[in-house]
Amino acid sequence: MAGGGGFVTVAATASPSRTIEEQKLEIAKAMRSHEVAIAELNHLSSFRAVFQKNGNLFFRTTVQKATTSEQKKLDMARAKLEKLNS
Repeated sequence: MAGGGGFVTVAATASPSRTIEEQKLEIAKAMRSHEVAIAELNHLSSFRAVFQKNGNLFFRTTVQKATTSEQKKLDMARAKLEKLNS
């Protein structure tokens, strides 16, 4: 984990019990979490190893790979939010 922070992934699945506004809020929180993770990773040395959560396990990886993964998650969350807004 970078700087004591964690990489949190929030699944924004459509559920009949949640309103659109609740889904938007959840996605916005996930987006903010990914943005913070990217910012933390950008402040680390590129030679430093980090641990990234995948399922229930943590895997050692490079800062670049972890940043790319977080950016992809952020892009997916943005796409989901745009889909809900349309």
